[in-house]
Amino acid sequence: MNFPERFSNLPEYAFPRLRTLLDHHQPGGDVIHMTIGAPMHDFPSWVTDVIADNAAGFLGYPPNEGTPELRGAITDWIKRRYGLAMDPDTNVMALNGTREGLYNAAMALCPEQKNGERPVILCPNPFYQVYMVASISVAAEPVFVPATAATDHLPDYAGLPEEVLNRTAVAYICSPANPQGAVASRTYWAELIRLAEKYDFRIFADECYSEIYRDEAPTGVLSVAQELGADPELVTLFNSLSKRSNLAGLRSGLIAGGPETIKRVKQLRNYAGAPLPTPLQAAAAKVWADEAHVVENRALYQEKYEIADQVFAGLQGYMPPEAGFFLWLPVENGEETALNLWQQTGVRVLPGAYLSQGDPGKNPGEQFIRVAMVAPKTEMRQGLIKLRDCIYS
Repeated sequence: MNFPERFSNLPEYAFPRLRTLLDHHQPGGDVIHMTIGAPMHDFPSWVTDVIADNAAGFLGYPPNEGTPELRGAITDWIKRRYGLAMDPDTNVMALNGTREGLYNAAMALCPEQKNGERPVILCPNPFYQVYMVASISVAAEPVFVPATAATDHLPDYAGLPEEVLNRTAVAYICSPANPQGAVASRTYWAELIRLAEKYDFRIFADECYSEIYRDEAPTGVLSVAQELGADPELVTLFNSLSKRSNLAGLRSGLIAGGPETIKRVKQLRNYAGAPLPTPLQAAAAKVWADEAHVVENRALYQEKYEIADQVFAGLQGYMPPEAGFFLWLPVENGEETALNLWQQTGVRVLPGAYLSQGDPGKNPGEQFIRVAMVAPKTEMRQGLIKLRDCIYS
């Protein structure tokens, strides 16, 4: 049987690859998981009550685009967070997690050609793996743009050759960045929007870590787009409750953008999507409407930033993250370091090269490890100290 060639050379996904690296070795101590960014703080206790109260909704098929209540809660949140008035019927759609939206937006919106040639989709490097797979799925050329210390850990799309920019159809950007924790400034967003206007490409803004930050709330791309008077179809926003509310398993995400953008994504969803069950949509609407638990959650992460800053004080190359819940730590070789750390201490981290593309010596992640600060504070502190003493002492 023949299989599509475009998927035959995909690199193995990061976490199966990590299991292959580590699992046939014994841990050198009590296991501390610091790999997957799965939030462990409590979600609001009333969420399960809302689901139970709406359990009869499991009888029917859920609305494809999200219930009116959920879409209204999403646009209300966008108004509170970014000061933008959006129409719940035409500017937003509920997602079954943002990964679905980040993938389907490329399927629905990327043209088959750009200026008569194969289109390009720009991806930061390191990157969330769905950006790459979405690019391949639409037969576009993924172009991986380094996001390193030299560019403040955000991709310098403006520095690309004209030949690439003329073929660019979509640019993915994650802010706050996973894994580096860097935040796009208002100036960065404005320059990217002007670049997209000049070369006629779309911006897909993945802002899933926007509510976890140290001091100031990260600037949102939609706010800057409105200030600049940009075409509403130019920028598409993605966000979710996974990190904001510690509800990764609820699978409540959002896509927000121009009416034609939402219309096209919604139409694809009619045929190929998996809408959130109605009782879960009811819970999601209540969660999007509540900010008290978000403030409490953010305070817990701010305490974790302080712990990390204390543990790694004076470490050359340590970059305190501005936002998100990952540390991006410099090492000589990420894969060797992760294996040695596992064998000697039982602390489990992710090699940075598993999140990026490039040949040996040219992979921007190969001299880093990603460390998730999601465990309880005492356990996290213990893991960071073990890591520091094993790698940097």
